[in-house]
Amino acid sequence: MDLWEAIKERRSIRRYVQGCDVPAETVEQLLQAAIAAPSAGNRQPWHFVVVRDAETKQGLAEAAYGQRFVAQAPVVIVVCADPAQSAARYGRRGSELYCLQDTAAATENILLGVTALGLGACWVGAFDEGAAATVLDLPSHLRPVAMIPIGHPGVRFAGRTSRRPLSEMTTFI
Repeated sequence: MDLWEAIKERRSIRRYVQGCDVPAETVEQLLQAAIAAPSAGNRQPWHFVVVRDAETKQGLAEAAYGQRFVAQAPVVIVVCADPAQSAARYGRRGSELYCLQDTAAATENILLGVTALGLGACWVGAFDEGAAATVLDLPSHLRPVAMIPIGHPGVRFAGRTSRRPLSEMTTFI
């Protein structure tokens, strides 16, 4: 799929066809897209946890305030930030901002890759970080930033979701 088409077609998918797996090769392809994202100073402060285990996915769904679709996807990629990786070069701004911007860029690359491959995903940011970290048994230096449940879409959307006009949110100087 062309990049511009993927940008236009990307949707938040919260229903997945049950019994249809996402092959390991596809997940690796998505992770390769993630690490191609830009990062401040090329610090690459990301770490990815790929979850297929049903019990762990259920724990993530609970950490995500009961968003059940997280557990229903065949695979969930949890994008984590390593704030110290960014702080080593940029100090506090690196640990508080740049590492989050960088993981957001990696997350978007995954979402566009998912769309280009005809799969569905949703960027889940509403979750209890501490609970998610506990479920994943993350080391203390990693901060979970986004959950991305991925699967074969159980629903197709026609048309584009509404967007505010550029004139409302753009200033030309």
